Amino acid sequence: QVLLVFAEEDEQSNGFRWACDKAGFRCNLARTPQSALECFLDKHHDIIIIDHRHSRYFDAEALCRSIRTTKASENTVIICVVQRHTDREESSILPLITAGFTRRYVENSSRMACYNELIQLKFGQVQAQFKLRACNSLFTALEKSQEAIEITSEDHVIQYVNPAFETMMGYQIGELIEKELTEVPINEKKADFLDTINSCIKIGKEWQGMYYAKKKNGDSIQQNVKILPVIGQGGKIRHYVSISRLCNDNNKVEKTCECIQAESQTDTQTCRHKDMRKGSLDVRSTTSRGSDGISQRRRSSMARVHSMTIEAPITKVINIINAAQESSPMPVAEALDRALEILRTTELYSPQLGTKDEDPHTSDLVGGLMTDGLRRLSGNEYILSAKQTHQVAGSLSSPISLNDIPPRITQAMENEEQWDFDIFELEAATHKRPLVYLGLKIFARFGICEFLNCSESTLRSWLQVIEANYHSSNSYHNSTHSADVLHATAYFLSKERVKQTLDPIDEVAALIAATVHDVDHPGRTNSFLCNAGSELAILYNDTAVLESHHAALAFQLTTRDGKCNIFKNMERNEYRTLRQVIIDMVLATEMTKHFEHVNKFVNSINKPLAALEENGNNGDGESIKTVLRSPENRILIKRMLIKCADISNPCRPREQCIEWAGRISEEYFAQTDEERRQGLPVVMPVFDRNTCSIPKSQLSFIDYFIIDMFDAWDAFADLPNLMEHLNNNIKYWKGLDGRNLRVLRPPP
Repeated sequence: QVLLVFAEEDEQSNGFRWACDKAGFRCNLARTPQSALECFLDKHHDIIIIDHRHSRYFDAEALCRSIRTTKASENTVIICVVQRHTDREESSILPLITAGFTRRYVENSSRMACYNELIQLKFGQVQAQFKLRACNSLFTALEKSQEAIEITSEDHVIQYVNPAFETMMGYQIGELIEKELTEVPINEKKADFLDTINSCIKIGKEWQGMYYAKKKNGDSIQQNVKILPVIGQGGKIRHYVSISRLCNDNNKVEKTCECIQAESQTDTQTCRHKDMRKGSLDVRSTTSRGSDGISQRRRSSMARVHSMTIEAPITKVINIINAAQESSPMPVAEALDRALEILRTTELYSPQLGTKDEDPHTSDLVGGLMTDGLRRLSGNEYILSAKQTHQVAGSLSSPISLNDIPPRITQAMENEEQWDFDIFELEAATHKRPLVYLGLKIFARFGICEFLNCSESTLRSWLQVIEANYHSSNSYHNSTHSADVLHATAYFLSKERVKQTLDPIDEVAALIAATVHDVDHPGRTNSFLCNAGSELAILYNDTAVLESHHAALAFQLTTRDGKCNIFKNMERNEYRTLRQVIIDMVLATEMTKHFEHVNKFVNSINKPLAALEENGNNGDGESIKTVLRSPENRILIKRMLIKCADISNPCRPREQCIEWAGRISEEYFAQTDEERRQGLPVVMPVFDRNTCSIPKSQLSFIDYFIIDMFDAWDAFADLPNLMEHLNNNIKYWKGLDGRNLRVLRPPP
């Protein structure tokens, strides 16, 4: 809001009125000091422009001083309009500043000059005042905090302490402000204690631990302290924030001091997608740090249980919290109770969906993909696959040789090493059998036959058997999807960071797992099969039904006939290792463990690598190799790789993304139709072909599953082209949704 104080209307006042209209600012006009003051006290304007050119009308400086005496003007920008003098020396601006003006404006009635002045004010002084105004809320929070808070400059001069700090240390705020820190942390047990703290905070990391400090009366107290460096102008540390609370003498647990990486509030990975998400999980905020603290024995019948030597990490965490509860004030104890309730659940990695305000597309999609269904509500049973006759090598026609591939198919596979490779062109050229041809080419490129010690004809027969057991009648889960996932897997395996990490046996396992990961998929979800009481659901106890079936059937089809047994010449132990990796990767495609896999990847791989890079160790090959090559981390990387390959459709070029969206929607529509025909619970009611918005469903899937996962995978494997496609596709779906269109493409 702008207040113009001009005694008479002229070109200058009209120029500012026009500028306010153009900028969209609300404007009031006052002719006298009294009306100006009354109007300001009523409206609390952000900008006041006072005419100082004609002193015969009113005293502009006296008016400014009057406004400045009011509490409401604390964050108001006041501008003084002065005459333009070309025939005399420039006068000092100090009297205007002393009167309370923020700046002066030399008269210029040009409309654009007035407009430019207002815009500069908005993005300069006014925006700065908004931030200062917000500081009042922050300081109110600090004043009421029960933790002692101290803020010092980069030179360790005290600039602020809150009442809790005064109470804890026995000082008054006036005794501390502008004083240098003279009391330093003292730890009699460790001579290098101060060096440990300084080595952390001086390089921009926070420090947390126990230390002893002296109160004003000389008493020594033990504190649990966290010291956080604050990065400011020039990217340098400008302040230190110290947060302290007293330790209870009855529960002194010696803790190791730790350096915790301070996370930047302007993290580019977070900001990049902030405008495209509703509330998806931010994987960077999930931590799983362990603790070596020794939990205190509790004087209860549970003591022996809590001190068992065979203890899971989560049990140790719960024991530590239990011990902390005993000596905590009531609000903290209640908060820890709530934390314990969460920790004692089994779904530690799965975000909880809201019940009322959550987007129905998200809740239906997530419910359908991440649960094993409701119990059966009718006598209808869905019989699947268990009694079907699967295609075997002997029942198939002779496979074609890699050297005899028709020219059209060869041409369709020319750029298969590129991410923008068009799988649908290959699907058309091969009459919906792209897996054999693409498999032959990719497996040859990676030397799979040489590793497995099998002939090309055996590999061709195997690929044919696997492809024949994909259902071409499925709109989405068919051999084209398998070929697409195989292509994405091969592309990821060619990235430098992935090549540094995986061994040849890992590459072989990844390509085989991608090929078989959805074999014999019925085009229905796990929830559907469980609700229908299918034989597969009964066989696998309603747990990872399809994924278990894909892995088991793949090995059954491979090993039952020597003509297609690509493993028959492998040494036994090597085969068992390969089989274990393939099964693990196929099972990783099950969506109920989605967040567990992503969070473990971020915490075990992304964060340690980022810490090494921030510490200037990007050239330290050994440190990076330690992170990448540990057996546990290689498992996480392989799981993440196939997960990203499996649901990479939103990261494909737009036309491919749209085609895949149409296919998966049709498969879900067909499932909803069948559920209603059979009287089964409808797992995803939003996927009704008559009412479903495909753009909304795509945005929900991307928001909930894709963004965080590909942020993490991109940070690891460096995939800017995929992220660009993802951004473009999000904009495309948002554009359709913004026009309330429910279809794949806008009308011509």
